[in-house]
Amino acid sequence: MAFRRNGAALAAERPSAPALPLDTILIGDCIAELEKLPPASVDLVFADPPYNLQLQGDLRRPDQSLVDAVDDAWDQFESFAAYDAFTRAWLLQVRRVLKPTGTLWVIGSYHNIFRVGSALQDLGYWILNDVVWRKTNPMPNFRGRRFTNAHETLIWAARGADAKGYTFNYEALKAGNEDLQPRSDWLIPICSGGERLKGDDGRKAHPTQKPEALLARVLLAASKPGDVVLDPFFGSGTTGAVAKRLGRRFVGVERDRDYAAAAQARIDAVAPDSAAAIAQAPAKREAPRVAFATVVERGLIQAGSRLTDARRRHEAVVRADGTLALGSVVGSIHRIGAVAQGAEACNGWTFWHMETAAGLAPIDALREIVRAGDAA
Repeated sequence: MAFRRNGAALAAERPSAPALPLDTILIGDCIAELEKLPPASVDLVFADPPYNLQLQGDLRRPDQSLVDAVDDAWDQFESFAAYDAFTRAWLLQVRRVLKPTGTLWVIGSYHNIFRVGSALQDLGYWILNDVVWRKTNPMPNFRGRRFTNAHETLIWAARGADAKGYTFNYEALKAGNEDLQPRSDWLIPICSGGERLKGDDGRKAHPTQKPEALLARVLLAASKPGDVVLDPFFGSGTTGAVAKRLGRRFVGVERDRDYAAAAQARIDAVAPDSAAAIAQAPAKREAPRVAFATVVERGLIQAGSRLTDARRRHEAVVRADGTLALGSVVGSIHRIGAVAQGAEACNGWTFWHMETAAGLAPIDALREIVRAGDAA
């Protein structure tokens, strides 16, 4: 043991935290490899774990041809208890490496997703959404004894109920959805055609390859350019390929060297989108605050102007100090909007409208003029 000059013992030097192996596929067992990663280092996790399909016997089409089903050893567990123990183990490690603001997406079918969801809640995760991936071209039910399995379920979860600051690019998603709120049911084709990786024998290189459109929607919804995305079941590398294209960093874990090699070749061939194409659209909640008084001070609207709601039911007068008058009641644009409606609260920027040459327009447009001028 080392000592100071005054005889006091020196504290043992702490080993430095391991560096995060960015844009790398780690070969090995997912739990063992996750244990090596530094804590609180990952922004987003996409997990496509074994589904534990419990297939019994061969699956054949009506013409008796054999269906290429998932019967690999990595998808087989001796019991539900064994699968549950495996699930808890990797979920614990994922929770350790996630940043406080990070989130987890995990996908599954009816065979496993309910067990995964129960484990998530038991371990302290907080479920934000479940998302239904509805397949436009699902595999038919050949035996005709059940409904066609036409969807899979994704669970989106934060580290805990008190999680704050996680990424959800609401405004960008809404704008890309023709100004409609993004929904939790996603209609996306399964992976097929030229996107499907094939081996030298012409057979699919991985039995459960996910479509890039699915991963793109996840990453665009819940991450930002430069974020680190972890995939502990890397498989054919869809997560890495989409992350590279969209300007994210990735860390993959895959125990099968053949899968990892195919994934690496696939990622190497990806050309990243331009910086302009993937630039993060500013969220309104993150925009600089602008007071209505500033709008009045800069002459963008004159004192004495009259504002109305979109249906012209209420009318208020703009005052020189940036307040509004509704009859004898004076207050902020928000308070007067609430009073007009008899409501507890109101967003005055979107409630109050002004007359323009093109008709009524929300006063929020004036706030955007201030922000644009300040940013110039």
